[in-house]
Amino acid sequence: MNRQSEFRKLTYLTLRNIKLYFKDKMTFLVSLITPLILLILFVTFLNSTYESSLLSITEGFNLEQRLIDAFTGGWLFSSVLATSCITVAFCSGMMVIDKINKANIDFMVSPVKKSTLQLSYVLANLFSTLIIAFTLLTIGLIYLACVGFYITFVDFLLIVFGIIITSLFGTILANIIWTFTRTQGVVSGVCTLVSALYGFICGAYMPIYSMAKGMQNFVSLLPGTYATVLFRQGFLNGVLREMGETLPSETIAGVAGGFDIKLSFFGHDVSTLGLILVITISTVVLLGVFLLINTIKKHTKKA
Repeated sequence: MNRQSEFRKLTYLTLRNIKLYFKDKMTFLVSLITPLILLILFVTFLNSTYESSLLSITEGFNLEQRLIDAFTGGWLFSSVLATSCITVAFCSGMMVIDKINKANIDFMVSPVKKSTLQLSYVLANLFSTLIIAFTLLTIGLIYLACVGFYITFVDFLLIVFGIIITSLFGTILANIIWTFTRTQGVVSGVCTLVSALYGFICGAYMPIYSMAKGMQNFVSLLPGTYATVLFRQGFLNGVLREMGETLPSETIAGVAGGFDIKLSFFGHDVSTLGLILVITISTVVLLGVFLLINTIKKHTKKA
């Protein structure tokens, strides 16, 4: 009976946090800044830039416009999802908002366990991020169905896994930071910084291959980069397979390397399984850090 009661409280608190996030239009819009920027950039000039880069690599071969549109569209939406799973996670957390509004004081004197309250913040943060991410995925699939659709069922599962694990990674990382945050200024600063910077360091705005060698080595150490490449493979593997019907393997390898569909870690190619393991292990490590921080804080307050 006690467990059912705590589960009911957890459910109510999680739903409450999700509703508050979507009710706050300003917070909701801030979390969508990065995907909106990418969409605007794509419409204005990125589409033609990607297309020109692709044609320069495949010079001498005739590619169907449907293949080109599928490739550029897949690159766009893989970038949108790779960034959104992190930026939305950082901007959709209600933990700090409750601290700022002093709502956490009310919860402290209510019959709710602190662990239940903490878990409700994490779950609400994760579910809010997943709602946005899967909405963006639906839009992307509809777009690709109109211009050129080459995603197989296995590719789709890879994208879904990428959304779930990257959203979980972003959620845990965000909640670690929010644990030490109590002011609106810090929240706004972190959200703005992450929204503006993350798209660059994960290779969403420009291919990692086009960065300086030192920067390439740096981003290859970041788990988010592996998540981005995982999304690239989910959206673009099918297009590459179709291109392989008319293009030589050397050209396909050039396209894959030039557009981050494969990742090299200090000269060694990383397999799809390797990408999955890196982001999964990184998420587990972050979870351990999060639990350790909360355990230390709990014992510190008791002392």
